[in-house]
Parts: sequence; C-alpha cells; structure tokens
Amino acid sequence: MPPPPEAPPVRLFARDLGGAGPVATVILHGLLGSSRNWQTAGRDLSRRGPVHALDLRNHGQSPHDPAMDYPAMVGDVLGWLDSRSLGPVELIGHSLGGKVAMLLACRHPERVSRLVVVDIAPKAYAWAAHRAEFTAMRELNLGELRSRAEAEMRMEGRVPDWAMRKFLATNLERTDEGGWRWQVNLPVLASALPDLEANPLSPSDRFPGPVLCVTGGRSAYVEASDHGAIRGHFPLAQIEVLPDSGHNPHIDAREAFVRAVSA
Repeated sequence: MPPPPEAPPVRLFARDLGGAGPVATVILHGLLGSSRNWQTAGRDLSRRGPVHALDLRNHGQSPHDPAMDYPAMVGDVLGWLDSRSLGPVELIGHSLGGKVAMLLACRHPERVSRLVVVDIAPKAYAWAAHRAEFTAMRELNLGELRSRAEAEMRMEGRVPDWAMRKFLATNLERTDEGGWRWQVNLPVLASALPDLEANPLSPSDRFPGPVLCVTGGRSAYVEASDHGAIRGHFPLAQIEVLPDSGHNPHIDAREAFVRAVSA
C-alpha cells in the first residue's frame, strides 16, 4: 500500500527579530507556543546575524490545517525558507520545534548550516501533562469567560502549575465581537498528540553537521541515557546542560542560553 500523500505546505507567519549578516537563524517554538515566546532571546541572538521566529501550522498566527504531522511541518519550513531565498541556516528548535528541526536537518542537510536542539531528544514521549493541559483547555466555556485571569483560575484543577496555566492562557485571543477564542487549532492538536509524541526519526537518519543540544538541568525531557541516541543521529553533537533551567532554557536561563548558542 503506498504511503499517504504529504500535506501541501501552508504559508507560515514569521517574526523578523533584527540582525544582519550572511547566515540567518530560524527558530521553531514548542507545542502550544508561538514565535512570541522567542522575542527576547531571539533579539539577543540577533547580535550575531538575522533572526526569524516562525509560527508552526495550527499555532500562533499561522494557518489552521487538518494535517498535523512532522513531514507536513518540515514542508512548511522548507517552503518558508524558499520564499525568503535563504541558503543554509542555523536552525533552532525547542521541544516540538526541536523534533521538526531534527527531522529537517536529517532529511535536508544542505539547508542547515548548524542545528540547535533545545530540551528534547530523538525519542518517543508520553506527555501525560500535555493531555491534562489539553483537557483543561477544552473544558473551558469560552462563552462565559471574562478574562485570561479567570481562565487561569478555572484550569487550576487540572493544571496545578501557575506558570503553565499562564502560558496556556496566552493562546486565548479576543474575537471581533468581544468574546474569546483559542488562537491554536485545539481540536487538531489534541487529536494529533499521539503522532507528535512519537520519535520522528528513523534509525538511519543522520545529520553530519555541527549540532548543539541545550538541555535544562531541572527538566526531565532529556536524560543522560538519551545522549547515546542523540549522538547516534548527530555524530558531532555537543550537549550542554544549563543547571538552573527547566524545560524552557531560553526563558529560565536566557543569558546562559544565549551564551551557549553564541559560543
């Protein structure tokens, strides 16, 4: 049986965060995030060259689409690179965006001058916390909602961490009628979660170029036992652990993260 056809690319929204030079840096955010989460770290990195932060499909200001898998997301990023006529780029991917970046680098190594993977490993994950977060978001009655603060309070039963509740609420936006809606494509993302949890790489996938893996010392996403798999796919990988960071090194330890990427 032939494989299903790949989804056509969508036109991604991008934030240009400044900088000048011959090599561009392109940033891919994590699940339920957006380019907005990378504005501060991205501008710090723009001292080295131009920086662009993208919204993946079904996130941020990029289009909604029923297809939500790694080949589709890779196709979107390649289409965006082509639209800007960008040569090999430094590709930074965090969490979900890190999986997209790893697959793109392995399958299209000529498009990547350097790969930076942020707090994710080439393995399958069972994101129980994400399932609780999606449930909390879908349980919200947006018709009765008066503010983001109220949304955060209503999600407390399923999402005890206040910082995560605040992060989830950033995906709420006002409608033209003054109500609220989810900016992310919540139904599609929820149904795609099992595919997104999977390892997008096959055993033969390799990227021969330079790779930096930045992980959080207080995060459980990348463990010492994962280092062998990382180097199996990325033989030149350097792994740097930021001890004071959780899953979001670009926020939790921004100065150390920028130094690591810029070194």
